[in-house]
Amino acid sequence: MFDFDGVLADSEPLHLRSYQEIFGPHGVKLDQKMYCDRYLGFDDEGAFRQIADDFGLILADEEIELLMAEKTRRLEALLSNVNVLYPGAAACARALAAVWPISIASGAVRYEIELMLRGTGLIDTFKFIVAAGETDRTKPAPDPYLRAAELHGVPPEACVAIEDSRWGLESARTAGLRTIAITHTYPREELTGAADVVVESLEEITEDLVRRVGA
Repeated sequence: MFDFDGVLADSEPLHLRSYQEIFGPHGVKLDQKMYCDRYLGFDDEGAFRQIADDFGLILADEEIELLMAEKTRRLEALLSNVNVLYPGAAACARALAAVWPISIASGAVRYEIELMLRGTGLIDTFKFIVAAGETDRTKPAPDPYLRAAELHGVPPEACVAIEDSRWGLESARTAGLRTIAITHTYPREELTGAADVVVESLEEITEDLVRRVGA
């Protein structure tokens, strides 16, 4: 099971830019460190609510829904002429899919995930996607990975999650999965101890590694 943003797609900078463009007129200044430290682990709704709370903005539910829709439009525009998949992402996904069913368990919006995958011809490689809003709770709660295991028809203990953040690793481990962390977003020292294995690139995630982690 793959997380998406920060694992397969180098899309976090685009998410950050979208938030910056939306909140800038409200006097909110978000930088990369603040985003990674504070907001990266949330889905869109959670991020909007947390940012609003942190900066003293009062946003009604309807306003948050409108802002989420605006963020999706901005992200789509940013993605219109760029391939954001990490080097090796397509090869890694296809190699593992030749051995096991693979899926995505993400806090990103389904439309955004599918938009990025369609542009690379990779969408049919994944058996299914669990996206934001499709479980009662999002990461770091275990719900996305529990739902993914349910859709696979196997116990969580039979699955391996590939994650890039502490929030995602907590979600997967609490659900009972074994974990591989990749240092796309956070340095090795922040992930060591939170995952069964830490790797530097997708090229390292081979059939042999997944078998060893899942053993």
